[in-house]
Amino acid sequence: MRPTELVYSSHDRCEYLHGHWIVERALEGPDNRTIFYLPCSSPSRGDQEYSWGTFRPYFERFRERGLEARHFYWSEDLRREDVELFFRWLEESRVVILGGGMTTTGLERYADFGRRLGDPERFVRVLRERQARGLYNVGFSAGADQLCEWSCDGGVRCLGLIERVIVQLHYGMEHAERVARLARSYPDCYVFGLPNDSGIAVTQGRTPSGGRWQFIQFVTDESWDRPEDQWHIKTRHGMRIEYRGPDGRDWRFNGGDVLLRFLRDGDPRGEAFVAGPHYPGYVDLHTGDPVGTSDLRRLIEAR
Repeated sequence: MRPTELVYSSHDRCEYLHGHWIVERALEGPDNRTIFYLPCSSPSRGDQEYSWGTFRPYFERFRERGLEARHFYWSEDLRREDVELFFRWLEESRVVILGGGMTTTGLERYADFGRRLGDPERFVRVLRERQARGLYNVGFSAGADQLCEWSCDGGVRCLGLIERVIVQLHYGMEHAERVARLARSYPDCYVFGLPNDSGIAVTQGRTPSGGRWQFIQFVTDESWDRPEDQWHIKTRHGMRIEYRGPDGRDWRFNGGDVLLRFLRDGDPRGEAFVAGPHYPGYVDLHTGDPVGTSDLRRLIEAR
């Protein structure tokens, strides 16, 4: 399954997430090897420049392989031709990254880009068109929050490209009660705690009967080994991606695990199956019982 979205939490530019899961995706193209980084969720111009500066040196390592890394700063005095360029890059770039900062600041500014051309919904519509074309939408920190259904801060409706999912970024045990509260407040959403450095890569589609499925790949990264940063890299301390359900059920996912979920209106829990290197095929998320197959497509085609 080829993901169209990746949302992740990291302390710095860890190699596995940023190299394998982001840059290599951009380098697949024979003539379009572009990454478009959006620091617009950072409040001030200086903050936006700082945000881009935390990614730029990493991307420059791949320039000899043809990577073209673009960025765009939001400002109040953008000209119409600036906004048109923004949307052209948004439409055509092989990888788009929504950067960190403040969730609501970014959402307001992304709507503002479209509003300047008479269409405040244009930003999210272009992202959905990218999704349908198989292009890659990535969210880091606040950007990860924005690509999901609701903000982990609660009460803020986000872009919803990853349907019925909420992520708690930079997850630690101090966030456990917040994750449990989100699961109770949004029973139709799956709530995941993403510690540094980890993420989820998501593919979504339709079953033969017209229902919706969602395939989630869990990614953990322990590659960042700077000694002074070790406290921040929770995956190096054994922390895994945490799932919490509205009934209090929890599950901890390792890197390499996958989750196949079927979304049905009026059925908040829905069917969901887990697999991974340490599972004997797919296992029912809700009961823990094996379902007798390791064939993903067979599970989808049966529904």
